[in-house]
Amino acid sequence: MKSLSLFDFLFPSGEGYRGGWFFNDSIIFIVGVDFMIIKGKAIQYGDNIDTDVIIPARYLTATDPLELAKHCMEDLDPDFQKKISFNSIIVAGKNFGCGSSREHAPLAIKASGIKAIVASSFARIFYRNALNIGLPILELEQATTRLLPGDEIEIDTKKGTIINISQSKTYQAQPFPPFIQDIISRGGLMNLVKERISS
Repeated sequence: MKSLSLFDFLFPSGEGYRGGWFFNDSIIFIVGVDFMIIKGKAIQYGDNIDTDVIIPARYLTATDPLELAKHCMEDLDPDFQKKISFNSIIVAGKNFGCGSSREHAPLAIKASGIKAIVASSFARIFYRNALNIGLPILELEQATTRLLPGDEIEIDTKKGTIINISQSKTYQAQPFPPFIQDIISRGGLMNLVKERISS
């Protein structure tokens, strides 16, 4: 079993994929994907979900993303770890990620296995931090009424389409520009910079 540091998380490597977390010798979380289609089931939260409940301050001394993931959302939703699977998407209301600018928050979400976040709006710094680590996030008006808990969702980040498969409805979000697509496909900005420097 491979032990990974924060450096490994930001600079993943591997053959056939761009890095991953291991548990019992199985890949449980892929860092960086080579496609822009995301499918998963919705886990829903409301408005003003701040970084203090995403990852409580008492865990900020941790640098291992997997350790942060163990405590993700625990004060807001003690059952979060039971709800998530390897194909979960967070759906939320307005101002998701408000509060402090800690990068631990999107790191904890991504390391927990969440594939993407769709919210009515995001706090500006959280939005930037999430994209910097390659976590896909999209804004959709009335997200919590259009995407209900347990709904099967398909997201095309290149086109900006969000399909609620369960309700047979399609919504249009802002597609990512090419440079953001590059960041996400490589698992984060630092991976992209490292790749371009090496080439």
